[in-house]
Amino acid sequence: MTTENYNVIGVMSGTSLDGVDLAYIAFAKADKWTFDIKYAETVSYSSQWKQRFQQAVELQKKELQILNEDYTELLAELIQDFITKISETTYFEGIDLVCSHGHTVLHQPENGITLQIGNLPELAQKLKKTVVCDFRIQDVKLGGQGAPLVPIGDRLLFQHYDYCLNLGGFANISFEEKGNRLAFDVCPVNIVLNHLTEKLGFPFDDGGKIAQAGNVSDELLKKLNGLNFYKLPHPKSLGLEWVHKEVFPLLGKSGLKVEDQISTFTEHIALQLAAVFKPDSSVLVTGGGAYNGFLLERLKHHNNLNLVLPNKKIIEFKEALIFGLLGVLKIRSEVNCLASVTGAKRDHSSGEIYRF
Repeated sequence: MTTENYNVIGVMSGTSLDGVDLAYIAFAKADKWTFDIKYAETVSYSSQWKQRFQQAVELQKKELQILNEDYTELLAELIQDFITKISETTYFEGIDLVCSHGHTVLHQPENGITLQIGNLPELAQKLKKTVVCDFRIQDVKLGGQGAPLVPIGDRLLFQHYDYCLNLGGFANISFEEKGNRLAFDVCPVNIVLNHLTEKLGFPFDDGGKIAQAGNVSDELLKKLNGLNFYKLPHPKSLGLEWVHKEVFPLLGKSGLKVEDQISTFTEHIALQLAAVFKPDSSVLVTGGGAYNGFLLERLKHHNNLNLVLPNKKIIEFKEALIFGLLGVLKIRSEVNCLASVTGAKRDHSSGEIYRF
C-alpha cells in the first residue's frame, strides 16, 4: 500500500487569547491517517494585541481591514520565525503547506457573518510558501455555523474515544451517532475564566485553585444555566459577541467578589458539560482547560466519565494539528467540513489556497 506524506505547519489562534499556536507536523496516509507533532510552541500575544482583539467587535469596516492587514503581518513574522527555528533541526524535512486558522473577531452565522483575520493572500507572498486558510467562510455561505471544524480531525485521528472534548475559549465536543459525526459548542470556558482571573492579576486559574477556594452563588448559577443558548438544538456555536451580550452583564450585575464569580462560572461549566455526555463514556480532553483539575473534578462529580488526558503536545496543540490536517484535505480536494456538524447544505472541502 502506498503511503502519502505531508509536512505542514498548523497555526491556530483561539478566542481565549493565549497566543498563536504553531505546530510542525508530519502526516502520513495509508489505510488511515497518522501524525507526528515534531515540534510545537505557543507565542503569547502582547497586551496591546490582546486589547485590539477585545475591541474588535466594536470596529467599523475600514478599521477591521486595518486590523486584518496588521494581523496578517504579525502572523507572517511569527510563522517565519518558527520556520527559521525548525529548519535548523535534525527532524526538519521541508514544508509542503502552511495551514492557518487566523483569529476570529466576528462570528454571527445566523446573519451570514464570520470573520477570521490574518487570512489575506499576502501571507503566502511573505512566507514564500503555499498557504491554506480561511476555513470557515464557505461553510457559513452554505448555511452552516462555520464551526466547529475540528470534528473531521476527531473522526480521522481520534476515533477510538466516545467523545472528544476541547476546553479552550469555548468548550466544544464531537462524537459519532448513527454513522454521523456530530459536534457543537457547549459553553464558554477560558474566554470568561481568563477574563475574570486577569482582574486578580493572574493570566488563568492555575489548576482551578481560585474556583476551589471561592463560593458558588446559587442565584448567579441559576441565571447562567437559564441562558437561552443552552435550550437550542445543535448544530450551534458561540462567539465573543454572545459572551459580551449574555454572560458578562450577568457577572457584572451579580455584585459578587471576582473569586466567587470564578467559582460560580466554573460550576456552571461543569454542569453544562455533564449534561451532554452519556455516563461511563471515554472522553479525550484537550485545550488549556484540561489543566484545570478542579473543573474536571466537578465534571466527574456530576457525571461518571472516563476523562483521558493525552500527552502535552496533543492537549495544547490539537487544534493546530487538526487545522494542519484540514489544509492537507483541502489540497487533496477531500471533505474537511461536515454538514452533520455545522448544519451546512452539504459536506464540502473548505478553505482558500494561496500560492506564492
